[in-house]
Amino acid sequence: MTLTPRWTGILLAAGRGRRFDASGQQDKLLQKLADGLSVAQHSAQNLLAVMPHVVAVLRPDTPVLADQLQAMGIECLVCHDADAGMANSLKHALRATVDSAGWLIALADMPVVHPSTMMQLYDALQAGAGIVVPVHRGRRGNPVGFAHQYLSQLLDLQGDVGARSLLSSDLVTQVMVDDTGIHEDIDTPDALMLHLASMLKTEN
Repeated sequence: MTLTPRWTGILLAAGRGRRFDASGQQDKLLQKLADGLSVAQHSAQNLLAVMPHVVAVLRPDTPVLADQLQAMGIECLVCHDADAGMANSLKHALRATVDSAGWLIALADMPVVHPSTMMQLYDALQAGAGIVVPVHRGRRGNPVGFAHQYLSQLLDLQGDVGARSLLSSDLVTQVMVDDTGIHEDIDTPDALMLHLASMLKTEN
């Protein structure tokens, strides 16, 4: 019996987050949101709601983050050269999951992407799209997805541009979504405060 390759969600969580704290003492991914879960836990939760298999890429010096994600059932991959650029983190995850049918790649500092958005992207990949990207009001965002046919090009990426070069090609399938979360990352303390204020306003 031939098994159908499974799809994989990749959570990129190996950045230093220098814009959040230049000293490196505060990890933006561990900052708690209104319900007590961390930024990374929310991002992971949204990805887990859709993808049958999820791996996260971390730096070796983030044991608390690893504990949080492993407790959610996520396989954590340690990338020792993550500081050399996002492409290294992505390729580390790809090499560990080369048997996947494709990948939905999410950023751990984007905790408010709707699971329904991820499902639309996943559905498009399963329907035959090679590269998918969400679009809200004319602007592209994250997460993005790739079918297995692009593995070799992804493994050729260098530096901190991630998959930007592939995403600029004419082969991209744009998926229209009603989700401002595809543009919202927790990149600075101000962004975190704005997010918390928004959540409190919604609850009231």
